[in-house]
Amino acid sequence: MHNPFRKALAVLATAALGLLPASPALADGSRTATPIKHLVVLFQENVSFDHYFGTYPNATNPAGEPSFHARPGTPTVNGYTPALLHNNPNLNPANLTGATNPFRLDRSEAVTKDQSHGYSTEQQAFDGGVMDLFPFFVGRAGPPPSGGGVTSTTGLNLGYFDGNTVTTLWYLAQFFAMSDNSYSTGFGPSTPGALNLVSGQTNGATATMAASFAVVAGGAGSFTVVSDADPTGDACSSQTTNLIMSGKNVGDLLNAAGVTWGSFMGGFNLSTSNTNGTTGCARSSTGLSGTTTDYIPHHAWFQYYASTANPTHARPLSTSEIGRDGQANHEYDLEDFFAAVTAGDFPAVSFLKASAYQDGHAGYSNPLDEQSIVVRLVNFLQSRPEWKSTAIVIMYDDSDGWYDHQMSPIVNQSQSSADRLTGLGLCGASAETSALPGVDPIGNPHALGRCGYGPRQPLLVVSPWARKNFVDHSITDQSSVLRFIEDNWLNGERIGQGSFDAIATSITQMFDFNQEDDDPGAPVFFDPNTGKPVSQNQQ
Repeated sequence: MHNPFRKALAVLATAALGLLPASPALADGSRTATPIKHLVVLFQENVSFDHYFGTYPNATNPAGEPSFHARPGTPTVNGYTPALLHNNPNLNPANLTGATNPFRLDRSEAVTKDQSHGYSTEQQAFDGGVMDLFPFFVGRAGPPPSGGGVTSTTGLNLGYFDGNTVTTLWYLAQFFAMSDNSYSTGFGPSTPGALNLVSGQTNGATATMAASFAVVAGGAGSFTVVSDADPTGDACSSQTTNLIMSGKNVGDLLNAAGVTWGSFMGGFNLSTSNTNGTTGCARSSTGLSGTTTDYIPHHAWFQYYASTANPTHARPLSTSEIGRDGQANHEYDLEDFFAAVTAGDFPAVSFLKASAYQDGHAGYSNPLDEQSIVVRLVNFLQSRPEWKSTAIVIMYDDSDGWYDHQMSPIVNQSQSSADRLTGLGLCGASAETSALPGVDPIGNPHALGRCGYGPRQPLLVVSPWARKNFVDHSITDQSSVLRFIEDNWLNGERIGQGSFDAIATSITQMFDFNQEDDDPGAPVFFDPNTGKPVSQNQQ
């Protein structure tokens, strides 16, 4: 039913994002600056924007594969131009002549080898912004296919999928909002990405626990995380490559404000046995890419901080405890999320990590298995009564070294032993000009090893309040979601200590809070096999 007051109220709510709301957040998360009462962040693995959306919204549509047809009025994205497709600057690594052009990976080629994606090598691939050295510095050969062509060289990372393989993601972009200008907060692999999502900060690894290969000297005796290492004390962590972080994360802020929240990771419940008989830290699942363990410690964002860690993987005493203080300390299994929401105990803020075989990471996962968890989550939440106040954000931890043609804006410079963007030991012109206010957890005014922004990645917002068939061109990064949480639930409180949240653009512009209807959008459900919509909002 039309509500004549909704538009005026929504305008005031949107304006409030630039100010401090008049009242503090409540324990159930009901006092928010926008109509969003439940935010669900699905943090997937290792995808660049061009790898999934380079040719959007144009799909090849070969016979026998799920088809994709763009809706009328679909906006274009900053994707592949004819020049980039057919006269790409990346040299052929086989003979150093001619171009390594982007090429379509078919649905039958969904299983690929992963690419290199180190902090230093990704910067070298950027070649100072020319974006032409991906095969040389971060490329690995196939599969696929089994023989011939550029995929038998390190030019595999010029391969891309289209809407016949990443079908659900392309259709989600049709019915909801996506960004074509969102970046990793910094360069490097999974652990830096996970830390940036929850704290906007990769400096502050403790000197006694730091794994030497995973950190660089950040200055003033501090260490900055630039590679993967397991969280210290996690029951499933390696015994030799551990680190722990000082400083605060968004969980600390949510706890202080009494806002319900949780981290939900596939394989976290060590007492569960899978159908293949595996249990504990060795729980595993099998997908198209083979069998892999469900839980990967170096993806476990909140386990790196003593204040939010659950090192023994202790279980919540009841479903009603999920999202609240208890012996699990807000750390749960992925299945606990579905159980809690079903029981009516939906946390205000939820961070989700799929079991490894469905997290999209090339090598042990793939787009088709990833599609399964996306469809499950979207269909499940759209069927809930809370859907009218829910938003799902789908985003990624790093690019995996897959090619993307767009140079990132460098908003934070660095001069560390690992930097290579504009010269040996250099990201930018100097390390003295910092856009990040405040000092890091150890008191360092400009922590090194935080060159950013890094590679461009997909970001989608799925919500009845999301703009429809909308492409956001605003510059955002992983800490933009952190900023939205802070603005929506925490009166604009920031992490501080040099966090990127201080300079991030929020994702608010991807919503339309001026919608006048009490029900701002009809659900769109998806087929788990084809990835295509089975019911569509025709408005």
